[in-house]
Amino acid sequence: MNELNLYSGFLVFCVGVAVGSFVNVITHRLPMMVLAEPEDFGSWTFDLSHPASHCPHCQTPLRAWHNLPILSYLWLRGRCAFCAHPIGWHYPVTEFVTGMLWLACAWRWGMGTHAMCWAWFATSLLALSVIDWRTTLLPDALTQTLLWSGLIASALHWVELPLEQSVFGGVAGYVSLWSVAYVFERVMHKEGMGAGDFKLLAALGAWLGPLALVPLVLLASTAGAMVGLALRQKGKLHGEGYLPFGPFLAAAGCLIAFLGTDLVMRGIGW
Repeated sequence: MNELNLYSGFLVFCVGVAVGSFVNVITHRLPMMVLAEPEDFGSWTFDLSHPASHCPHCQTPLRAWHNLPILSYLWLRGRCAFCAHPIGWHYPVTEFVTGMLWLACAWRWGMGTHAMCWAWFATSLLALSVIDWRTTLLPDALTQTLLWSGLIASALHWVELPLEQSVFGGVAGYVSLWSVAYVFERVMHKEGMGAGDFKLLAALGAWLGPLALVPLVLLASTAGAMVGLALRQKGKLHGEGYLPFGPFLAAAGCLIAFLGTDLVMRGIGW
């Protein structure tokens, strides 16, 4: 662990909050970009930067001071400055959580390349979790980028995991879940898991190594089962009773990244 002074900690948190603002853009726009057909937009440009930020209710473009992470939400009291329509509380929450993740990475790995890599790792998992929970979609643009960035970080020694373990972890992550889903589909004659989950576990394997995969999947499955049972009792399961697995894989991956595989395995009695 590393000690942070008040100034550096505040600076890291502010940078994380600013990144969290872009995470909001990604989680809102990327699913639409993936699912939309070309004719849906016609000649209108739609991507992560166009059109400019605007109120989704009245469509009025926002001013620069309306886009200040967290502060604008508090200043506007959670309502649009033009039409007074409520602004979703998840926007400032995502910004705050991202800031805390960046601060935690700086505390865990210090102010350097290691912390930057793991902050990218945690931020990507947060974006994937939000998208998967809302849409049951894990976009290739994020899962594959996370996979390749893990391999590159390992090859350049920006993280402590050797490249051989990173490669094997990525392969083992994909093949293991694919095998389980294949058998399930053959036996039950229905799809039990999407391909996005395979790619996400492959990315986690590339960052954490093959030895982390078993406790990771065990933690994610246990947490998912508990949450699924609770939601079923309240009648709040997604769609036809499907619970996205991505957020639980992401949470377990972050836990293992911060605590280490050995500590987590001891914690679950292995």
